[in-house]
Amino acid sequence: MRKYHHIGIPTEIPRENESYHEGMKFYHSGFESSPYGVEWMRFERESTVPELVRTVAHVAFEVDDLEAELEGRQVLIEPNSPSEGVTVAFIVDDGAPVEFLRFDR
Repeated sequence: MRKYHHIGIPTEIPRENESYHEGMKFYHSGFESSPYGVEWMRFERESTVPELVRTVAHVAFEVDDLEAELEGRQVLIEPNSPSEGVTVAFIVDDGAPVEFLRFDR
């Protein structure tokens, strides 16, 4: 199963209700209130997030089998758990970042 989850759009403009991800040094906002799943992402200069994600919008899909989605793909960000109950990873598809999320249920 691959189901649309959100689109992440890089920005340099601070937004209301930003949350901060200490480990990767970026702010994110909007997803919780957007009816379309738009997530704004603002990165600190010291952010460890790859340049491609910091400069190009990405689409994100909820998946059942994260390992199968990564098999044979160019992995940009290895699987990691940014919050309890979710594992995410990024690949590069035709030059664009794509995010996969697997939720523990």
